[in-house]
Amino acid sequence: MSIKKLAGQTAWYGISSIAARFINYLLTPYLTYKLSEATYGEQSIVYSAIPFLNVVFTYGMETAYFRFGNKDGVDEKKVFSTASFSLIASTVFLTGLLLFLRQPVATLLSLGTHPEFITWAACVIALDTLTTLPFAKLRFEGRPRKYAFIRVVSIFINVGTVYFFYSMLPGLATANPTSVFAKWYDPNIGAGYYIIAGIISSGFTFLMLLPEFLSIRLIWSRELWVEMMIYSLPLMVAGFGGMINETFDRIMLGWWAPVATQQEKLQQVGIYAACYKLSILITLFIQAFRMGAEPFFFQQSKGENAPKTYARVMKFFVITICVMFLVVTLYMDVWKQLIRNRHMWEGLKVVPILLVANMSLGVYYNLSIWYKLSHNTRAGATITIIGAAITLLINYLFIPHYGYMACAWATLICYASMMVISYFWGQSVYRVPYATKKLLGFFSVMLLFYYVNMAVCMLTPRAGLHMVSGTVFLLLYLRFVYEIERKELRSLPVVGKYIK
Repeated sequence: MSIKKLAGQTAWYGISSIAARFINYLLTPYLTYKLSEATYGEQSIVYSAIPFLNVVFTYGMETAYFRFGNKDGVDEKKVFSTASFSLIASTVFLTGLLLFLRQPVATLLSLGTHPEFITWAACVIALDTLTTLPFAKLRFEGRPRKYAFIRVVSIFINVGTVYFFYSMLPGLATANPTSVFAKWYDPNIGAGYYIIAGIISSGFTFLMLLPEFLSIRLIWSRELWVEMMIYSLPLMVAGFGGMINETFDRIMLGWWAPVATQQEKLQQVGIYAACYKLSILITLFIQAFRMGAEPFFFQQSKGENAPKTYARVMKFFVITICVMFLVVTLYMDVWKQLIRNRHMWEGLKVVPILLVANMSLGVYYNLSIWYKLSHNTRAGATITIIGAAITLLINYLFIPHYGYMACAWATLICYASMMVISYFWGQSVYRVPYATKKLLGFFSVMLLFYYVNMAVCMLTPRAGLHMVSGTVFLLLYLRFVYEIERKELRSLPVVGKYIK
């Protein structure tokens, strides 16, 4: 696969991810308007735990499928079927275990009065797990259009059901107390309706992927399964640590926020979670890039110029996320309007910190190809565990004193540490000629423009002048990149023909 084809597939995955996440992102102003800070905090805690448990349920099988499906002399259909049977069996067991332990889990998550939230979350996790490999199969076979269609349709279903539960159902129930809508409606459910909407959306996703799911053959290879498990389990550990880094801070904030009552702790979680959403632009691109790049990196590994290709991809990746950082931070007066509850604006100071943190994570994902190609997934697990330990330690020490600011700095220090460790370790194992000094230059100039613009904005409270200043610095940065990378930009698909 060429870089041009990677760009095409990444574009489709980007369209699906960005469209789906952006449509879902439109729920942020809606939910921050409809829900109190505490209820929004409850919803955030549940959806912090779900991806955490998703890692356990899928235990790295998706990446193992890509790895072994691309292996010479191995039948991809056998790999897909073996991995699928493994996931089906484990999903049944783990879902049953989670349902059995729903009350202790609810108490652990500070949701002790709502054990039903855990039951509903278990349904979402089970359905998402069963669709993991069918989605991976679409990526493996290079069918991004179907992938994008299913992702976008499912998110429309989710948004529609959320709107129905919070805006239509109360009115329908009040208008006719004897109707079926009145039986469905319970104002005490609160954040639970968001989880129920997730069940409906995941259920429709599963139905749309039935052709891929039913393509599972009655093939089981114990030897292949053992090899895949040896490869994937360290990835599960890495993913488990990754979710600690990505989502566990909201759970810990619910335990230790420096406020008096549990209700106030949930409010702090709600504020932090709402402001965290403003770092979504970079997160969207990273997710889209990973979906296109992971199979691309494995396929490129067979070529002689693979290291140079990886270095070139890294350069354009860093340029893109630097521009995205400026788009968010220079226009914060616009982005913050997505949070309808102005009480939550007090947490906006975490946004630049989280953006840099997610940039570090994106670079780490690029760097991580060395341990995946060298079949040394234990290295990835080790790096992520180090990151998780940093996250847990900083949050444990500083959340009781600094609240969600500690969460934001812990995320940055964690991801930056993982990035640096992976770079030096990877270069000693699988050398890639990254343009390190140039990449640091792009990052440094980005930060310089951000801080200078922030100083300019402090001189005046007028939002219009903030917009003008931000636009000037964004254009200056784009010009800076253009002057340095003009020759390389000409070689890019689509945009290259517009570069003089």
